[in-house]
Amino acid sequence: MSMDKVIIYVLLFICFIWLYRKYANRQKSAYIDDYDFHKGLILKFKSQRPELSDEKISVVALALKDYFKICQMAKSDFVSMPSQVVDELWHEFILFTRHYQRFCKSAFGRYLHHTPAEAMMQPNLASDGLKRAWKYACRLEGLDPSSPARLPRLFALDAMYQIENGFYYSKDCKKNNGTGYCASDIGCSGHSGCAGSSDNTSSCGSSCGSGCGGD
Repeated sequence: MSMDKVIIYVLLFICFIWLYRKYANRQKSAYIDDYDFHKGLILKFKSQRPELSDEKISVVALALKDYFKICQMAKSDFVSMPSQVVDELWHEFILFTRHYQRFCKSAFGRYLHHTPAEAMMQPNLASDGLKRAWKYACRLEGLDPSSPARLPRLFALDAMYQIENGFYYSKDCKKNNGTGYCASDIGCSGHSGCAGSSDNTSSCGSSCGSGCGGD
């Protein structure tokens, strides 16, 4: 076999692998979109957050799906969880162990671990993970990460629903007034924090919340 044919076969094989992976990723993303959370999970979460209407809980569930799709996009890289209320729903989902394990196998091909901030070995892991979450959340919704027309859903919910101890972000740094995190600056400077909290303080490291992300 000539060297030219070998090169052609290698290129065709690489192309096939690329197309297969692209198809597999689309299938996994579609699986997440079509996934129905167990009714018991939604009821349990509703009992934890009685102030949220059914409509708002549905939006929180969609935001959790956003986070899972972002984890797909990031592959094995750590992704911080930018929303307190979405993190709470994720916690409840994990407790439905069989459902969560099956979901992870179909969505990721592996178990997506929830990493508490206290367990992070690298001090910059949470902030790097938040930058990654911001980049992929903007990409998911077709937004410019450096100058978004609006906040991605994952970054908007805590402020939108006035979640106590939630992470609040501002799209416009000039209008931030110290009430949260300047979202468009994430990844553009040396922020050490994970998010802006509702009590006007920065939260970072172990204060990022009970859980900070998935590996």
